[in-house]
Amino acid sequence: QVQLVESGGGFVQAGGSLRLSCTASGRTFRSYVMGWFRQAPGKEREFVAAINWSGGRTRYTDSVKGRFTISRDSAKNTVYLQMNSLKPEDTAVYYCAAADNGGTLSTQVFFDSWGQGTQVTVSS
Repeated sequence: QVQLVESGGGFVQAGGSLRLSCTASGRTFRSYVMGWFRQAPGKEREFVAAINWSGGRTRYTDSVKGRFTISRDSAKNTVYLQMNSLKPEDTAVYYCAAADNGGTLSTQVFFDSWGQGTQVTVSS
């Protein structure tokens, strides 16, 4: 497993932006599919976005398409989630995740490493 550390959460008004970062330990960052999940109070954890090893393929949940962008910098072992046009319903703890599957964003991806989470709060 890889160690993941998130940063960048905070408090923002509706319509604002935040950028989350997740730095991974180890020297095999390129072999991981990286993803972001979130969990709102009283709700189950849900998928937000994922990116393949090269950054050339991404996937998003419908509710964030056009507003969020996932990217990665392999030189820095870091994955980002740029969040624009934030809404109160985006309020949640956001988790970074990694799947040790060679970096291929297949139909089903099993994420087996998780960060500790970072809080994002969007006020109306």
